[in-house]
Amino acid sequence: MTANLKDKTIFMSGGSRGIGLAIALRAARDGANVVIAAKTTEPHPKLPGTIYTAAEEIEAAGGKALPVVCDIRDEAIVQAAVDATIEKFGGIDICINNASAIQLTPTPMTDMKRFDLMHQINTRGTFLVSKLCLPHLAKGTNPHILNLAPPLDMSPKWFAPHVAYTMAKYGMSMCTLGMAAEFAKQGIAVNSLWPLTAIDTAAVRNLLGGDSMAKMSRKPEIMADAAHAVLTRDSKETTGQFFIDEQVLREEGVSDFDIYAHEPGGQLVADFFVPDEVFDAVPTKVLRAPMG
Repeated sequence: MTANLKDKTIFMSGGSRGIGLAIALRAARDGANVVIAAKTTEPHPKLPGTIYTAAEEIEAAGGKALPVVCDIRDEAIVQAAVDATIEKFGGIDICINNASAIQLTPTPMTDMKRFDLMHQINTRGTFLVSKLCLPHLAKGTNPHILNLAPPLDMSPKWFAPHVAYTMAKYGMSMCTLGMAAEFAKQGIAVNSLWPLTAIDTAAVRNLLGGDSMAKMSRKPEIMADAAHAVLTRDSKETTGQFFIDEQVLREEGVSDFDIYAHEPGGQLVADFFVPDEVFDAVPTKVLRAPMG
């Protein structure tokens, strides 16, 4: 397959900051069209970036952008965003389910309103966005759905500290598992991508330890480069996989991972949900606590 995303149209949920924006900018450097379908229209004190600033960055990087105000919990709003995409770009080649909600609380401390939010955005949102993009992906060239979701490792250690969040994220992963088989005859790839280490995003800084955690995290660009590698592979031959960023890039011939580190050679901390056998298979040594 071609090794770039020139003229491909990507529909991305979320994407105004963090990993989603990094993926969008990597695609934009190829000359891709990127739809940022997210809720953020005004800057947040702790969460920089809006759909409009993301669109400006995408255009500056060499792509074309369409910022769309979109709450992926609302079917009519998502349909309108998809329709706007078709009107502007004529089709959809790639769907990236990036939007996610997180709250790392034990069962007694989990408010049901937050439980519902996580399931509506993570699981239901991924299902809905994929469903509404499907008719257009079926007409696309080398069509892909990429979910930013973890491997389905059923170890109790991933459930006990935060059952509600794990269920919601694994709902995204189950979309990968089921839809990959369901859409295989149509040649639509459905895969998950997840980081080996923590990634320096606003969520990590705000929820998991601020600057000290950020120093033990990698930059979002590692996920962007890994996503690019997956999305340029043959959709008929690459589906139903739960990819880990470093493993993908090693397959692509990358050996220098210091370029993604805030402190080259420094201690890295593992992300949630990464199975032990993955750590055993890669040369990188990471601290498996407190994130796993």
